[in-house]
Amino acid sequence: MDYKLEICVDSVESAINGQAAGADRVEFCDNLIEGGTTPSYGSLVSARNNLTIGLHVIIRPRGGDFLYSDLDYDLMRRDIEICGETGVDGIVTGILHPGGNIDVERTAKLFEFAYPMSTTFHRAFDMCSDPVQGLEDVISTGASRLLTSGQKNKAQDGIELIRQLIIQSGKRLIIMPGSGIDETNAALILTATKAREIHLTGRKIIESGMVFRRKGINMGGVTGVPEFSRKVADTERIKKIIEILKMI
Repeated sequence: MDYKLEICVDSVESAINGQAAGADRVEFCDNLIEGGTTPSYGSLVSARNNLTIGLHVIIRPRGGDFLYSDLDYDLMRRDIEICGETGVDGIVTGILHPGGNIDVERTAKLFEFAYPMSTTFHRAFDMCSDPVQGLEDVISTGASRLLTSGQKNKAQDGIELIRQLIIQSGKRLIIMPGSGIDETNAALILTATKAREIHLTGRKIIESGMVFRRKGINMGGVTGVPEFSRKVADTERIKKIIEILKMI
């Protein structure tokens, strides 16, 4: 079976590595430590210039919840416009109401504004109050794809809901599992859910080249967040995952 692999990246370097490994497309973000926010204009231009595979960009103006103010919403529209001007292939976004249901009206307007780019409703869905009704609402926004972990921290723990969502959606949109997927469970998740697309990072840790390292200061003000290492998409690791997918 022919599966599509989307690599979630937060740098142009990782995007290029994902392409070199054979990924079908990348979801380009910034701040993955916050679940992903919209990357800068400069990085969008660089990514587009360096990629021939699909380039999907998250439209998320900040971390935290998915309840957006009018100011947030205006930023999202402007970022979608920039994506269109830059030649991006798709956008990834989603909005919720305070009660936990999908904000169909405003999300649909963003998707309409993004046309003809592909549209993915992201894991805001995993925070919605009712996944069955939520899926119908996502479909009604005009989304072509839903990224979900099955309302669990890791997709492997959400297999049953993902499977049910795929049955419920039929051919109306693509359900793409994501979160915590790697070479140890990709085959299991795809086989159990019958998904045709999958989303993962496939990263490795790269240590900083800094020799002098100031102690006792955290640039982000958060302890426990590494400041002398970073995670980058691992070409060889992603290649191994692709080989696993070919064997299913």
